[in-house]
Amino acid sequence: MTGRRPTSPTPPFAKRSLGQNFLIDQNTALKIVKALEPAPGERVLEIGPGRGALTRHILQLGMRPLLLEMDRVLAAELKARWPEAEVVQGDARRFPYARLERGGIAKAVGNLPYNVASVILWEFVHQVRQFERAVFMVQREVARRIVSGPGTREYGILSVWIQSFVRPELLFDVGPAVFRPRPKVHSSVLLLRPGAAPLPPGLSPEGLSRTLKLCFQSRRKQLGTILKGRTSPKLLKFYEERSIAPCVRPESLSPRDFQELALILASCPTAP
Repeated sequence: MTGRRPTSPTPPFAKRSLGQNFLIDQNTALKIVKALEPAPGERVLEIGPGRGALTRHILQLGMRPLLLEMDRVLAAELKARWPEAEVVQGDARRFPYARLERGGIAKAVGNLPYNVASVILWEFVHQVRQFERAVFMVQREVARRIVSGPGTREYGILSVWIQSFVRPELLFDVGPAVFRPRPKVHSSVLLLRPGAAPLPPGLSPEGLSRTLKLCFQSRRKQLGTILKGRTSPKLLKFYEERSIAPCVRPESLSPRDFQELALILASCPTAP
């Protein structure tokens, strides 16, 4: 049993400025939490708990949550309702996720706000090195981009970045009816697991990020045009060894291709 306390009779209204759409369907909430493969006593980070739809099941299944909530009112409500939970009022876009390992947190879950989900995931995947599972609900179109492969319409900078650090898997879709207020879009639940090949020696996340932003800010242009002025023997060898024609567009390259390209560009005087 958890030490649940009564909450205020009128729950806080959703704030459009924070992208809040509260999950109200308990079956969906339980399905998401069970995707974590929870075990009693495990510590888990929940991002954007809102009114506590997932939190309730996390506690009932014996896990120990760290709740990261940006809304001050909701953070106070969560602490009053579940005093045994650790609550941090803060911005998930700027949270120091690398510190989680020191606190023994190896799992994460959250119904991420649509308007900042990509930014949160961008920071989470490259900062958290040692974790077992992360389950996040995001807008369906964002989820499709994350799991898509080279050459597909959805494949882009977010696909490459996330697949460079974790293995993403689409678990299931969620309709608008399980939220209040109802969003105008559908959602999907993603599972992120370790297993992606480590970055090549000498390549930093910052170096990879610079290369991806350089290439995908002009994704309709050919790779040779984008990298004009950066041609070097190493780059020409890269084209040859990877069987990449300079006339291809960036979405044709795999995550590993981009990592090798980032190493080459970092070694050039005119690298981005």
